[in-house]
Amino acid sequence: MAEGADTDRLHALGMLASALAGSAVTVDTHRAGDPPWTDGRTIFIDTTAPARASLEAIAVQASMIAAGSFEPDTVRRLVRHSLLTRRYLAIEGHRALVANADVLPRTLATLGDRDIAARSGSAAESLRLASGRTTIDDPPPGFGVIRPNKVLAACGRTPERPDQEPAQHVPRRGQRHELTELGDDEIDDTDDPDLFTSPVGGGGFIGKWLKKLLSLARKTGSGGGPPGADTPTHRTDSAKRGPHAVSSLATAATENVIDHEANGVRYPEWDVHRKSYRPDWCTVLEIEPETKASASPAIDAAIGVRRPLARLGMGLHRRHRQSQGDDIDIDAAVESRVDMMAGSVPDEAVYLDSLRRRRDLSVLLLLDVSGSAAEPGTVGRTVHEQQRTVVANLTVALHDLGDRVALYAYYSQGRSAVSMLPVKRFDDHLDSHVIRRLNSLEPGAYSRLGAAIRHGAAVLESKGGTSRRLLVVLSDGLAYDHGYERAYGAADARRALSEARRRGTGCVCLTVGAGTDVESLRRVFGSTAHASIARPDSLTSVIGPLFRSAIRAAEVRRRVS
Repeated sequence: MAEGADTDRLHALGMLASALAGSAVTVDTHRAGDPPWTDGRTIFIDTTAPARASLEAIAVQASMIAAGSFEPDTVRRLVRHSLLTRRYLAIEGHRALVANADVLPRTLATLGDRDIAARSGSAAESLRLASGRTTIDDPPPGFGVIRPNKVLAACGRTPERPDQEPAQHVPRRGQRHELTELGDDEIDDTDDPDLFTSPVGGGGFIGKWLKKLLSLARKTGSGGGPPGADTPTHRTDSAKRGPHAVSSLATAATENVIDHEANGVRYPEWDVHRKSYRPDWCTVLEIEPETKASASPAIDAAIGVRRPLARLGMGLHRRHRQSQGDDIDIDAAVESRVDMMAGSVPDEAVYLDSLRRRRDLSVLLLLDVSGSAAEPGTVGRTVHEQQRTVVANLTVALHDLGDRVALYAYYSQGRSAVSMLPVKRFDDHLDSHVIRRLNSLEPGAYSRLGAAIRHGAAVLESKGGTSRRLLVVLSDGLAYDHGYERAYGAADARRALSEARRRGTGCVCLTVGAGTDVESLRRVFGSTAHASIARPDSLTSVIGPLFRSAIRAAEVRRRVS
């Protein structure tokens, strides 16, 4: 019983840590008496310590993950320099806590010292200060420690150089631009498990022979290029997936698909093997979704997501001539001074007050309806049914709060036919017809996730109409299509999310009811704020912090650019 309770507690703390870090993070126990630490993926705590101490440790370590404190280039300079590491933690810990204050629980919001945090604006600046001669007090014991070697070991490799220019745009049909390489600092693009280490043959003679044979077949069918062409392939993890992982919809001849290319919008695709973009490689087609006569206009039991989202995307409303506030109302102050000089009683309401009252958020929800979504999920329902429940409740809640909301579904059948189904466009009224269109969707075909993300981000930027933008991807994390295999598809999806975030769009990825492991999700979503929940009613506890983290990161990106 005690062991089960500890497991439940660690799971709950892991959900908290993931929400605070803005990415999937687990919590585990280590030897009693040791200080807390993290490798960037798991936070290790002393479960024998008081509950408050565990919460504080998780708040500090998760906030540092969210703030980019454990970037390999920074941590590498801490190796074998224990004094420098302590000084860095003493500054960076406070900076990360203050930067993450909006998503911290109220009881933990005062952990960060704002005076210390104000001395640094980034992890690099904290390292520079720590390397100087300024006197710096030791970090509080609750901050734990930084173990540079463990962090670097978890990263797996040296990240790509950050001195390369980011892509500034998403090219449209008829335009050809030279695409520059983005720094992909989330996941090791080359860290791809052997695609042919199956239980049959494995690493023996037969396995190696098959690998060589299939590699030659791929080169012959795609003109000698790497994955990314239209050569049909099979799911590399098909042994773990059911019969719906790839449906019959995916068997349409590629030649039939290409006929529609002129009607679509073209996007680039990131080729991880060549370390370069393939310009105008994918064609996205917007297809009006079918509405079935039998489709119900009803929504599954409501999830209480409205309250966690209520304060998101609020714009500042400036009130003039207030008796107190955060700035001086110049006109009111001048008039008050004139009244005083004229011998009249001056008006003391000379301040400006800023209140967040105006909604200023556009959200595009991107729903994966590829064949793998038909797989059985948790609670006796398919992944598609659970994702549909979540997306319906999010759409209604955001619409009721006054946000601009669009809902698109997607699937693909090769690079020339990435289908986007606009269930609700930004200017469509939310009514029973929208819900019936949503309930008419059936999973099928493949998932060329990168192209869907690029199109969703482009629609959001051009049609959203607000300064704050949020792209929410609901997917089981299986990015796969013709010539769009594991490492290739994961790297392209990560790159597409990175492109959107660089242009100031907040990104959130949600996996609902699927059995995809955390490491696979990390490979696809990278450092984008993401969470995997076992069932739709678990959404309430993570959606607020996830959305706030993504919006805050996007605002920082807009200010920097």
